[in-house]
Amino acid sequence: MPTIEYKGKTFEVDEDGFLVKGLEEWCQEWVEYVKELEGIEELTEDHWKVINVLQDYFKKNGIAPMVRVLSKVTGYPLKKIYELFPSGPGKGACKMAGLPKPTGCV
Repeated sequence: MPTIEYKGKTFEVDEDGFLVKGLEEWCQEWVEYVKELEGIEELTEDHWKVINVLQDYFKKNGIAPMVRVLSKVTGYPLKKIYELFPSGPGKGACKMAGLPKPTGCV
């Protein structure tokens, strides 16, 4: 498995750059790393709301929520989620939240 070194931490990732150990390995350095990849200047309360909803849903259900569910629970339209996470809810938000790559995510 490939590894990523960032700010003194080493992360084991899959071929798509998602954390292999998921939430077990998730930390602030990972969030900062993905933030840079996404080109996000500053994480807002809106970013954290999406991240928290993703993590809570995953802990309860073992999978990431479908986009419709994410929109409904956060109250954000899909357009807003893409504004927050330019590469989208699957590639950007799920990766930043430490979730595995969602099924059907290209």
